[in-house]
Amino acid sequence: MAGIVTEKLTRRFGAITAVSELDLEVAQGEIFGFLGPNGAGKTTVVRMLCGLLAPSSGRATVAGYDVERETRKLKHSIGYMSQKFGLYSDLTVKENVEFFGGVYVADRRESKRRCEAVLEEMGLTGRADQLAGHLSGGWKQRLAMATAIVHAPAILFLDEPTAGVDPVSRREIWDLVYALQGRGITLFVTTHYMEEAERCNRIGFIHSGRLVALGTPSDLKAQRMGAEVLSLAGPDLYGIYRALKGTDLVLDVNIYGNDVHAVVADARAAQGEITSHLAASGLALTSAREIPPSIEDVFVRLTRRG
Repeated sequence: MAGIVTEKLTRRFGAITAVSELDLEVAQGEIFGFLGPNGAGKTTVVRMLCGLLAPSSGRATVAGYDVERETRKLKHSIGYMSQKFGLYSDLTVKENVEFFGGVYVADRRESKRRCEAVLEEMGLTGRADQLAGHLSGGWKQRLAMATAIVHAPAILFLDEPTAGVDPVSRREIWDLVYALQGRGITLFVTTHYMEEAERCNRIGFIHSGRLVALGTPSDLKAQRMGAEVLSLAGPDLYGIYRALKGTDLVLDVNIYGNDVHAVVADARAAQGEITSHLAASGLALTSAREIPPSIEDVFVRLTRRG
């Protein structure tokens, strides 16, 4: 069963086409990662799928509801968590959850039951009486997630859910994401963290309003890179980077931590040429080895090719 289906979904703003003929299907219960550079059209797509922005052409269904004609039913079947904290800072954690529960759940007894359940599920019971504005970044995200799922939506949209939180909180939030998936909820996640993209069942890359790649992380790394990656290490990383950038020896080059990743057509053939070129520039390598491309390598490659 499909949780989200789009058919040639398009949105124009005057002469600018923000999203162009998007064809996409996200399965019920899937964690789907939606990636793209700033301005690629990610937010526009999410706004259309949430019924907040009408498409210029094409159509989309979310949880079985048409995003244009059935917006009221749609909004009771989805949850949305923004990257920016948009809750009420002068209300307590519990009051925020109760407010959103009351908006979506008509029966007071059922609303109270759900509020108590979601506070426990998100680990917020011990902080129920704390003002939301006094929470740290990680706890604010937990609260935002609690208000987004208090009405038991079938599909949850997470817009940069771990932006600005520490690594421990980021991992804890993803533990919650997996728990929600275990309940059968579909999760549509936008993120700029490539290691988070690796956690998704499938990934879609959007660039300049068009979907340019779609598949599992392993499939994208194997099939869409269109090149191989050499990991280069040496005492002068920036010097290696500068010596290779803009040359015909590499298709792309970037620094990652203590290594330089050189994207090449053929790693075995390029290794000797690169070593000789760097030696002629007075630069030594301590190691040069072919490595599997990362999702970040694929993302940068697709973006620059686009």
